[in-house]
Amino acid sequence: MNGKTRLELLAPAKDVACGQAAIDCGADAVYIGAARFSAREHAGNSVEEIQALCEYAHRYWARVYVAVNTLLRDDELDDAVQVIWDVYRAGADAVIIQDVGLLECALPPVALIASTQMHNHTPERVKFLEEAGFTRAILARELSLEEIRAIRVAAPEIELECFIYGALCVCYSGQCYLSYARGGRSGNRGACAQPCRLRYTLQDRDGAVLAGPAHLLSLKDLNLTERLAELVAAGVSSFKIEGRLKEREYVMNTVAWYRARLDEVIAVRGDARVSSGRSQPGFEPDVRKTFNRGYTSYFISGRSERMSEPASPKWIGEPLGVVRKIEGKVVEIATQAELTNGDGISFFNQHHELCGTRVNEAYGQRAVVNDAAGLVRGTMVYRNYDRVFMGMLERARPVRTIGVRFEIAVEGGEARCRVCDEDGTTACVGFPWAGVPARNEAEIRGRVQRAFEKLGGTEFCCEGVEVATDELVLPTVAWLNAARRKVSELLRATRLALRPKLAVRPRCMEAKYPAETLDMRGNVLNEKAAAFYRRHGVREIALGGDARTTLEGEVVMTTRFCVLYEWGLCVQTARGKALRRPLYLVDEQGRRLEVMCDAGTCCLRYIVRGAK
Repeated sequence: MNGKTRLELLAPAKDVACGQAAIDCGADAVYIGAARFSAREHAGNSVEEIQALCEYAHRYWARVYVAVNTLLRDDELDDAVQVIWDVYRAGADAVIIQDVGLLECALPPVALIASTQMHNHTPERVKFLEEAGFTRAILARELSLEEIRAIRVAAPEIELECFIYGALCVCYSGQCYLSYARGGRSGNRGACAQPCRLRYTLQDRDGAVLAGPAHLLSLKDLNLTERLAELVAAGVSSFKIEGRLKEREYVMNTVAWYRARLDEVIAVRGDARVSSGRSQPGFEPDVRKTFNRGYTSYFISGRSERMSEPASPKWIGEPLGVVRKIEGKVVEIATQAELTNGDGISFFNQHHELCGTRVNEAYGQRAVVNDAAGLVRGTMVYRNYDRVFMGMLERARPVRTIGVRFEIAVEGGEARCRVCDEDGTTACVGFPWAGVPARNEAEIRGRVQRAFEKLGGTEFCCEGVEVATDELVLPTVAWLNAARRKVSELLRATRLALRPKLAVRPRCMEAKYPAETLDMRGNVLNEKAAAFYRRHGVREIALGGDARTTLEGEVVMTTRFCVLYEWGLCVQTARGKALRRPLYLVDEQGRRLEVMCDAGTCCLRYIVRGAK
């Protein structure tokens, strides 16, 4: 593998079952939340569960990254450090963190990954992370290929991880305080209430409605299936699927889908995988069949396509066709798809509300539905539950195996059994060769081969057995089975000892942070975080937004996504210049966010204002 780029498909795991399923379907690594201080507070896992996942993953040289990535108060730091020590002892390959106060603490020698919550969006910031001791930076989702390339040039040593699929936050990660401002639930502390998925109207200063009511800030899901090769060329080595709250079936489907696509890139480029083995998922993956909000490539090629889905933040489903005819509960749909009893369909009623019902009986384009209320002729119908596909997923038993070859050489009554796996790892055992007389060498080879091919219940798959013997002695099956188990166990132990690990980067204490002042978006909640920044040249440090009692009048969101551009109201155009500003986003409770356009960065800033 010398000279080859080692690429990693990284999957989410809400729990051990999801993590193991991801590995079986081909993930090179999984990320999972610790019991406390994870940015998904409802997806925590005990040390024992994390250890079990690590033991399973490491058989395949797959890795486990544990998220301890919330902002911390002073009285939480000691507990967070203990959590990191616990998961390190449990076998975690790296820890994902957001709070830099942890770097002022006595951490174990574990690789550190800079969470995307650290707002890793410029070459200067990522270069600083490289110097500060981080092994990897998880890039901001908003970056273009050109910007990723610039980061790679500025910071050539740090690993770059990039989201390729899943939900998008409308705000730059780590810079959102809307949930905290509206209800006291902090996204930076793992408790986001997702107010960005609510319905809003966009109004001018006089209250005239410019857009909505709709889910104006609700983005489509990211899907970079077609951009993997470009991301590799730009310097990305880890490809991340979002979804630590998603179920096992979603994880299996997305991992199997991207495993096949990344393998295509690897085959063309001649690169290598981070982990070992080949997966047989037991189903044909199709990401359109599990939860998504429609797809966008976001800013990977700059601002272009429509990025939001204002109709609903829920999964609408695959488009089927329009209703041609309806008689009671019998619906005829103009579709080429094949409906099945038990499918779920969805549609928008005349009030623009997303509704759903179940198909009780299907006859070609005609279906008897459970509830036809709201369905009228001309209604567009979607399928948000494909019973056949989901049944296939639920029945699937993914299998992942590592190819091995055995060589058995017999000379002078002594046998030497050597096994070599697909990574070149070897193990060898010797033992006396004893048994009953054999008729010929073919009889010996046949029995040995059959015995050594029986690797069920292990991670290994026999790809060949070679036998060389100088005497016609036929050993017993029990004896051969014992020899196979012994050499296989030795190979497993050898693989674990030789498993490639993430390097722990040294910290440069003289590294300068790329700013001398930090406002509340610096997210400093504890004294050790402040000490870290002072050590690295920051002179003025404000208290983080999540520690303030009120955020009235403060910027609570900064977004590269532009709701004005999305609705044809960009301030650079004639229509946008005629707007009566200030502009406001108003939710259904009358609460206002002032919308400010930063022409220099082409971003929007949202400021909390009281109800009008």
